[in-house]
Amino acid sequence: MNVPTPVVSKVDLQGLIDAIAQASADDSMTNPLTQAQWDILSSYLLPVVMPAGQVLFTQGATDRTLYLVESGSLSVHYQDEKERLRLAIVGAGSVVGEGAFFSHRSRSATVQASAPCKLWSLTAIRFTELSIRQPAIALGLVMAAGAVLAKRLGNRRRRVAAT
Repeated sequence: MNVPTPVVSKVDLQGLIDAIAQASADDSMTNPLTQAQWDILSSYLLPVVMPAGQVLFTQGATDRTLYLVESGSLSVHYQDEKERLRLAIVGAGSVVGEGAFFSHRSRSATVQASAPCKLWSLTAIRFTELSIRQPAIALGLVMAAGAVLAKRLGNRRRRVAAT
């Protein structure tokens, strides 16, 4: 599995909050949290910085990490026996990994940085901790990620882009 190593740095989610507020794509996330809730959530997230071309995760991987996109863009593609098919481009203010996060199934597509990216990762274990300690924040976050998933599934062209 080609999961990038998280970069250890001061946790400041303002760039992510701004990206969500400014995002205009059909499948963008809406801001579900107050500033105080984002401050609490920050201790559950790890920053991931990726150069263009780096693979975040591959189709078939069993990891359930959810990624919130602060900057850059990611290409989502599916590989079948004939060829590679690009399904979508995911930009700042959205999420990737929501399909496996919710379904507990393997990744349905490969996600690769098409431009340098900054992401915030939330592992399934950290989400479980969050849901026990801060249930309102956990609920707000999963409702926002679930809304992104619903938008993607409702769009015929991007239906298979739920990763």
